[in-house]
Amino acid sequence: MIRERHLFGPGPSNPYPEATSALSQPLLGHLDPEFIRIMDETSDMLRTVWGTENSRTLPLSATGSAGMEAAFVNTVHPGDVVVVAVNGLFGQRMCDVAARCGAEVIAVEHDFGRTVDVDRVLSAHPNPAIIAAVHAETSTGVRSDIAALGAGKDDALLITDAVTSIGGIELHADAWGIDVGYAGTQKCLGVAPGLAPFTINQRAFDRRVAKPQSWYLDLNLLGGYVGEAAGKGGQRTYHHTAPVAMVVSLHAGLTRILDEGLDAVNARHAEAGHLLQDGLQEMGLDLFAEEGWRLPELTTVLVPDGVDAAAVRAELLNRFDIEIGAGVGPWATKVWRIGLMGHNARPDAALLVLAALKDVLGR
Repeated sequence: MIRERHLFGPGPSNPYPEATSALSQPLLGHLDPEFIRIMDETSDMLRTVWGTENSRTLPLSATGSAGMEAAFVNTVHPGDVVVVAVNGLFGQRMCDVAARCGAEVIAVEHDFGRTVDVDRVLSAHPNPAIIAAVHAETSTGVRSDIAALGAGKDDALLITDAVTSIGGIELHADAWGIDVGYAGTQKCLGVAPGLAPFTINQRAFDRRVAKPQSWYLDLNLLGGYVGEAAGKGGQRTYHHTAPVAMVVSLHAGLTRILDEGLDAVNARHAEAGHLLQDGLQEMGLDLFAEEGWRLPELTTVLVPDGVDAAAVRAELLNRFDIEIGAGVGPWATKVWRIGLMGHNARPDAALLVLAALKDVLGR
């Protein structure tokens, strides 16, 4: 028997009830006019949460990692200089993907847990084709100043990973100068994993690769799939069979968020996250991410000396049905990652995980 878990790790958050219910509805055909209407509305709502008017805004039929791949394969020409701000695992992954596209990658390295040094990134090369950075680094729980990167990028395209920020903290793609952005559904949007909310502006689209190495993620082909006329009833061409249930679920989750209001949703994430972080510090635990740049939706906390990090995680899971995440790389056994995202971004969820941790740690 599968138990219901309280998922407070960096992975899937407990979905909103509306999104879960939508997954259980009878399936529409992927060419059904009703599904096309839902796809159009979903793209419209994604424009709102992205803070953009980009016509090419859509849920890619794959996880957030494919969103990353789509961002690079469609914009990186062989030999392009790509400057990547690296302050965690997903900045490192950006470097790998860009290199596979034939880029000359300049990685601007930062200590894990530190915010991106905007001046160092902008001065790393006099004329890069692309600057790339993670807005909310899932591996470390730190936020970086994307608006400042956008303001100083000059002619470079700015690619932004918003997987853990979209629907949880402030995000303004157009105002911040984001040219290409990708995200995931399983974090603050509170929808099961499986789609990558994606946006690309006209400036980036005009500089796109004519024939990307990925047929599946080729935006030249996907434009006809979603309807080139701003996703609002434009003529469609067959590209692939859409994951209908996932799109319907995302539609429900976005409707729930926008009914509550983005400002209210962001405030709810902030309240829950700050309550958790204050409580952890009152317990004598130290937070990992740089002060002033900590994500409210994803808290990273240092494992106390002498404590078996994996054993604590296992006890939380087995005794309380609470799952928190481990760190990554050299911090795998030294950091816990605790997510309060989507439906879990509530004060009672923060208090629950604090009470469980106090019990397990004997504090």
